[in-house]
Amino acid sequence: MSVLTPLLLRSLTGSARRLMVPRAQVHSKPAREQLGVVDITIGLTSCFVCCLLPAGWVLSHLESYKKRE
Repeated sequence: MSVLTPLLLRSLTGSARRLMVPRAQVHSKPAREQLGVVDITIGLTSCFVCCLLPAGWVLSHLESYKKRE
C-alpha cells in the first residue's frame, strides 16, 4: 500500500463524520385489538404458501431443470 493511502482515507472519512443526518420521527401506538390464534395461524400459513412453497417446488424439480432436451 502506498504511504498516501491512510491520509486519503482519513480525509474522506473526516468529511463524512461532520455531515448531519436527519432522524425520522417515527412513533407507534399499541394495537387496538390483540391478534387471536386464528389470525396468527392464517398469517403464518399464507406466508408459508406464498414464499416457501414455490421455492420448495423449484428445489425439488432442480434435476429436471438441469437436463437439456
